[in-house]
Amino acid sequence: MSTIFIAGQRWISNPEPELGLGIILEAANRRVVIAFPAAEEERTYASAAAPLSRVLFQVGDNIDVPKQGPLIVTEQQEHNGCIVYFAEDENGDIHPVPEQILSANIKLSNAKERLLAGQVEHHRRFALRAATLEQQNTSQAASTRGLLGPRVQLLPHQMYIAAEVASRAAPRVLLADEVGLGKTIEAGLIIHQLLLLERAKRVLIVVPDSLVHQWLVE
Repeated sequence: MSTIFIAGQRWISNPEPELGLGIILEAANRRVVIAFPAAEEERTYASAAAPLSRVLFQVGDNIDVPKQGPLIVTEQQEHNGCIVYFAEDENGDIHPVPEQILSANIKLSNAKERLLAGQVEHHRRFALRAATLEQQNTSQAASTRGLLGPRVQLLPHQMYIAAEVASRAAPRVLLADEVGLGKTIEAGLIIHQLLLLERAKRVLIVVPDSLVHQWLVE
């Protein structure tokens, strides 16, 4: 069933919701012209494929009218394809509000508002978000988190020492391996994990002049 556009109706752009509430200017010759006053933009679409969703407020919804403030919808009526709302102000007075005068600044932020406005996405997008969050949760819960980022070829004893020290509630150790066994790498792994897990906010590294370059590189 084809969508019927009528001048004066209020619609919102599915791909560009940040444009705010739009108003139909013209609908003829299989095309629709819509203005977005809040963004001072205008778009022209083919009527059969316009990426627009009709915005209709229900009884109990809050609507905003420029220079009049927020109102609560108590009734709605259709006239020639456009909606006239009857809304109550804070004093209890009822005002007729043609949809054409509604504020163009609208943000459909919660699930109910998006659903009522017909802004629904394909289920594949939800599945992708769910899979991403599941993968993120698995990554954050991994015992190796913070130990796999450095671009070094780790040796088993380096991984063991770093994981053992970083897992302590208050790491306080002296790394005393022989020269060349990777104490700098071990310390770097420990620091990296503590920072990544937000168990340390800042790190002060004190080294002799002869080791400054080595620490900078490693």
